[in-house]
Amino acid sequence: MLNLTEEQIIGQVALFMWPLMRISAMFISMPLFSIKSVPARVRLIFSVVITLVVMPLLPPLPAVDMFSYSGLMVAMTQIMIGLTTGFILQLVFAAVVFAGQGVALSMGLGFSMMVDPQSGQQMPVIAQFYTITTTLIFISLDGHLVLIQMLLDSFKTLPIGFDGIDKAAIWSILAWSSRMFAGGLLLAMPIIASLLLVNIIFGVAARSAPQLQIFAVGFPVTLMLGMVLVWRTLPDVLDQFSGQLTDGYDFIGQLLRL
Repeated sequence: MLNLTEEQIIGQVALFMWPLMRISAMFISMPLFSIKSVPARVRLIFSVVITLVVMPLLPPLPAVDMFSYSGLMVAMTQIMIGLTTGFILQLVFAAVVFAGQGVALSMGLGFSMMVDPQSGQQMPVIAQFYTITTTLIFISLDGHLVLIQMLLDSFKTLPIGFDGIDKAAIWSILAWSSRMFAGGLLLAMPIIASLLLVNIIFGVAARSAPQLQIFAVGFPVTLMLGMVLVWRTLPDVLDQFSGQLTDGYDFIGQLLRL
């Protein structure tokens, strides 16, 4: 008959729960799996399966009671590491959404909204188009698998314990988040600048010859030109997104000390 003490049972539970917290927190915040249309049961199944695979490979756990204050701090550290890992890539996709919103407003399509399946919020059609194409690029590059692999490697560089995302790392995350706006402007600036130049030309023509009613044809021309520019600049946008995605992985590697 197998006899287990209470301390041994708690140790086995901790061996499962602490890595599960880090892995499940990443699935909650990472792109693709954080979409509201993905059931929570699916995320839980993936987290449990990966945890069971990782458990035999983990370094020795700290001698901390799971149901103590120290155990609570260890659990919060694991959740913080997982959430931060997925949040960095969410900022990269947020830059794409920001760029799409800027392009849509410049084209006059700011009123054309649809529900984003990832956030459940209303967003312009152009932003949704950019989100779908970049998500396909993310999947084709196995970005989700790379992120999972990096998190699993973090159990060696950041073993389960009190060592995690420190204050300096938090400030670096806040500083890096400014790239969401810089990256969005970089993606949208060619189209925004081109459409702004067209609107300036229409404005000068309207002031020079008010009887022409230039703004009656200005909106269709701006809309058609915007669609052409979106089509022509799409390869460059995807290349820029791939570069920003690589920068995001590099930053995650710095945070996880890989």
